[in-house]
Amino acid sequence: MTLKKVLNVGGNNKAIPLPPQYADFEHFLLDIDPRGSPDIVCDARKLTTLESSQFDAVYCSHNLEHYYRHDVPKVLAGFLHVLKDGGFAQIRVPDIGDVMRVTLERGLDIDDILYQSPAGPIMVLDVLYGYSIEIERSGQDFYAHKTGFTQKSLLAALRRSGFSKTYSGVGNLEISALAFKGAPDQVTRALFNLPHD
Repeated sequence: MTLKKVLNVGGNNKAIPLPPQYADFEHFLLDIDPRGSPDIVCDARKLTTLESSQFDAVYCSHNLEHYYRHDVPKVLAGFLHVLKDGGFAQIRVPDIGDVMRVTLERGLDIDDILYQSPAGPIMVLDVLYGYSIEIERSGQDFYAHKTGFTQKSLLAALRRSGFSKTYSGVGNLEISALAFKGAPDQVTRALFNLPHD
């Protein structure tokens, strides 16, 4: 039996685990930064230069916000390009609407700590503009955030890009979306506990 293949876009390195739904997938890492030893060194805006229809899934966690708003359609078109028919993209991004709400409710300043992460304290500024410690340490501006999303704006971008079916949820200052090239099959519906509509 051939394993399904997932392309982890901007995942940094394979030591960072994928969600449990991908346990039975063959994991291919794509990153612009060669330091994490990706399988494919590539800017996600150039995914259309890769072979088409080769992956069952694209996983993109906290990477889409690293592109300018006008480049987001290029990245999403690349996801569609590399996905097989019936494949899907799982995208996770900061929920800027929720970040703004929490910042105002708590009376936080832009330099105040919004939450603690395994990497250390995260300021409001870090969520809006990128993790400042990593940007400074690496000297790489591709770690900066260049756009932001609400649930509504992310779903609109996915639909404009040609994804036929989308599902999304919010929580913990994050938006998670599943976007399909075609219709989800029963296995994928069960894997992600999707409703039958």
